[in-house]
Amino acid sequence: MSIEIVRKYFASYGMEDRIREFQVSSATVELAAQAVGCIPARIAKTLSFKVGEEPILIVAAGDAKIDNRKYKDQFGKKAVMLSQEEVAEKIGHAVGGVCPFGIPDTVSVYLDISMKRFETVFPAAGSSNSAIELTMEELMQYSHAKEWIDVCKGWQEQEI
Repeated sequence: MSIEIVRKYFASYGMEDRIREFQVSSATVELAAQAVGCIPARIAKTLSFKVGEEPILIVAAGDAKIDNRKYKDQFGKKAVMLSQEEVAEKIGHAVGGVCPFGIPDTVSVYLDISMKRFETVFPAAGSSNSAIELTMEELMQYSHAKEWIDVCKGWQEQEI
């Protein structure tokens, strides 16, 4: 089970007790915000793409949407999302619980600047009913992200 992989991953840092499991689904931004008790923008959604044949993850604020022009400028290719089957196979987590923790080393992780307006965000923790609260520094450290990027739109107009 993916949450067990993530729990083991965070146990290596002594942080497994920070994972929160809910009795309700947190599989979408809206459901996760209700489960956590925060605004949807503070949910750190993890989006799965492929650049060529290589899988990548982009973690963005819950109110952000991929800007196709910015994405192409960043990666040199059109944005192509992984199918549900490809997500499970290449990332190791099912859709609804995808997160940048406990994933294969071959998967590159990028963090979108849309999250930088918050002290903490809530990414999933490997299941459709879990989350972990992390600061931006912790998210960068534990996701092993390559860099902060700017590939989203829509979030600048949102009131928080």
